[in-house]
Amino acid sequence: MLSAQTPLTLQEAVATAIRQHPVLQASEQRIRVAEGFRRQAGLMLNPRLVLQTENTRPYGPFVWLRDTDNFAYLQQTFETGGKRERRVELASAGQRRAELERELIERQIANRVKQAYWQAAGAQLALRLLDQDVARFDEIIRYHQARVTEGAIAEVDLIRVRVEGGRVAVSRNAASLDAERARIAMQREMAAVEFPDLTFTSPLEPLPEVPVLNVSEILDQRPEVRIARQMVDQARANLRLQQAQSKPNVDALFGYKRATGFDSMLGGVQVDLPFANRNQGNISAAVSEIRAAESSLAATEALVRAEVEAARREVEIRRQQLGGQLRAMREQAAEAARIAEASYREGATDLLRFLDAQRLRIETQLLYTRTLAEYRQSYAVLEAAMGVAP
Repeated sequence: MLSAQTPLTLQEAVATAIRQHPVLQASEQRIRVAEGFRRQAGLMLNPRLVLQTENTRPYGPFVWLRDTDNFAYLQQTFETGGKRERRVELASAGQRRAELERELIERQIANRVKQAYWQAAGAQLALRLLDQDVARFDEIIRYHQARVTEGAIAEVDLIRVRVEGGRVAVSRNAASLDAERARIAMQREMAAVEFPDLTFTSPLEPLPEVPVLNVSEILDQRPEVRIARQMVDQARANLRLQQAQSKPNVDALFGYKRATGFDSMLGGVQVDLPFANRNQGNISAAVSEIRAAESSLAATEALVRAEVEAARREVEIRRQQLGGQLRAMREQAAEAARIAEASYREGATDLLRFLDAQRLRIETQLLYTRTLAEYRQSYAVLEAAMGVAP
């Protein structure tokens, strides 16, 4: 497990979640179940040994070997219509579906870990910024204490500065709680059983570029679409099996017969006559399953197209915010705070303007940090919508 204060990258978090998540381990076992069904479907039918005695009676005169008819023969069922091959085909389709479902679960876990990681990284960065702001206000408070001692300013100004510093300290404590919650939430998505302190080392900046999207390729990559397509293939394989089941099997038997003291050979053939039951009910149900699977595939493809478009637009909008308005706001607020502080120390502006500038700088940098984390989360959603493998 991760030890205290362990640096953790995004790739390490995803890899750890995939390696240890119990939901994925359960899906591995479902694949093993499907493998067992496929192996069983390919096994040949066993022959049947028949031992039979007739004409036994409890009264005499009676000699068992002379007066009874005794049979010993083997009976073997020969499947027609390729039933065995169709069973294997259907079971193989089920195994492939289980593998795709496991892949889908893996990508869902990776996506949740990515979003939780960036949420935690953003909260941790916000906490570090507020720690710096708390230290900065401690310096400002000490400066004002010295000025009050010198009699250069009124004590009410010191009180105002202390109140503002206390407000920043309270904001820092709230940010610390948010960072703890985000860290634990991220570890929960990793299926962790211990929750040590972590340092999130994957940087929020620089921002990744918005990729060029090819919807046709995305549909081929998304596991949900591939599962829906596999369901269609599985339904069609089931139809072929049900059609094969309508063909009657042939039972051949061969063996030994002893009747009235004479030994002879025994042979025969048994065939079901498909007059009433030609498996037509199961065939009709299989046809309906194909239609339902095809409708589900169309709905899944439409949903994926909508998800991709929504994720793309969200990433583009957030990137425009960060690259334009928010970045300029952060730089301007920092510059305004620097100018206000210099002017205040020179006596060219009052305390309220100085504190307003500091408050604006803190709020703007926190807004920028939060938007950075949201952009990274949106980008993770876009990667999931594109079917990017973890």
